[in-house]
Amino acid sequence: MLNENAQTELTKTGSGRDVAQAGALCYRRNENGRVEILFVGSRRNGRWGIPKGHVESGEASSAAALREAFEEAGVVGVVDKAVFGTFSYRKDTSPNQYHVAVHLFKVSRIADKFPEKHVRKTRWFPVETALREAAQPGLRMLLASFRSMIGDR
Repeated sequence: MLNENAQTELTKTGSGRDVAQAGALCYRRNENGRVEILFVGSRRNGRWGIPKGHVESGEASSAAALREAFEEAGVVGVVDKAVFGTFSYRKDTSPNQYHVAVHLFKVSRIADKFPEKHVRKTRWFPVETALREAAQPGLRMLLASFRSMIGDR
């Protein structure tokens, strides 16, 4: 816990606050049996990443990951309740540090209608390409772990 002086110093320097988020590492096997990763484009800068967002009060991170995956990408499927891994990042426009608990999400279908259909781009990438395209270094590390786990090269 920070003492009052340290808290004041954080506020003065504009260091922001820590924000908990949940994300879904959405995957499927294509017709050739290769694993693909679904990325969504950032609304701010168009960079590729996974569906992610805030965790509501009292909400499990797995439930938040499921919700965000549907809202941002329209995907339906099975989310792993266990956290696969975490990464942190900062947004260009915010002093906050975002900490993302990432859950694996096996996609079974994509809905025709979903909340952010007209404001976000989505694209499936082979795992190797996803590793190169991921905006956050921490997400690239999780993708490398996922690649090792599934043995897909």
